[in-house]
Amino acid sequence: MPQMAPISWLTLFFIFSITLMIFNIKNYFCFSYNSNEATQNLIIKQSKMNWKW
Repeated sequence: MPQMAPISWLTLFFIFSITLMIFNIKNYFCFSYNSNEATQNLIIKQSKMNWKW
């Protein structure tokens, strides 16, 4: 089984790292959310409880 040259390993590393960066950038910038629904879910409803001992 022949061994790979270091240049081949270097090109494979660059190809995989570039595809990983492109995939992460695409996922980061394509994610969108509705800000109105996000702020409405953050409201915490508090109920006062009077403890009578």
